[in-house]
Amino acid sequence: MKKIKIIAFDADDTLWVNEPLFTDTREKCESILAPYIKPSEIEEKLYETEMRNLHLFGYGIKGFVLSMIETAVQLSYGNISGKEIQQIINMGKEMIQQPIRLIPKVRETLEKLWQEYELMVITKGDLFDQESKIARSDLAGFFSIIEIVSEKSEDTYARIIDRYQINMNEFLMVGNSLRSDVLPVCNLGGRAVHVPFHTTWKHEEIVENLTEDLAYLKIGSIEHLSDILVQLNGKA
Repeated sequence: MKKIKIIAFDADDTLWVNEPLFTDTREKCESILAPYIKPSEIEEKLYETEMRNLHLFGYGIKGFVLSMIETAVQLSYGNISGKEIQQIINMGKEMIQQPIRLIPKVRETLEKLWQEYELMVITKGDLFDQESKIARSDLAGFFSIIEIVSEKSEDTYARIIDRYQINMNEFLMVGNSLRSDVLPVCNLGGRAVHVPFHTTWKHEEIVENLTEDLAYLKIGSIEHLSDILVQLNGKA
């Protein structure tokens, strides 16, 4: 294996906090729908609606809000009021306007790495929302390439690798999701580092032993990435 030269980072819940915003908003939605249905039944129904709508709306806040509205109409049998629908819309607007909260040690790690490595972002979601978050994070200057994609599949990574003529043996993917950041890259013969976040969207969860034979490492904090690179490059 050659030495790592290019490091790609996931964005949501790898560079900055994201999933807790969705959790908090879902809980607020459950409060709105409490007069119509038990809160314990709302989460499962909302998830089913999100999965059904992914191919229409993709990932991100806007699709999440539309799925919340659809779920609210269905679970209330059409009895939810216009005022309550407006509350859900307002919650979505609040999500979009939330300040960016960087994960601890992210900036310090990027400041250290960008002088030695070429850094990329590969993130999925709504183009407008992701561009806005990258700009507001004040991290864009660290990255030579920023790719916002609709899905993170093996085909997606293969196209990016081919587009920029990247040698897969010199490429490392860093992210919080085994499903999106680790599995596809390792299946293509690349290397990855898993940095778990304390909460994960149900859709991104997979059984970890499915990846136990793949070439990835796991660290508890992004600040340990420099040590991992010494380890990886030392084996070259």
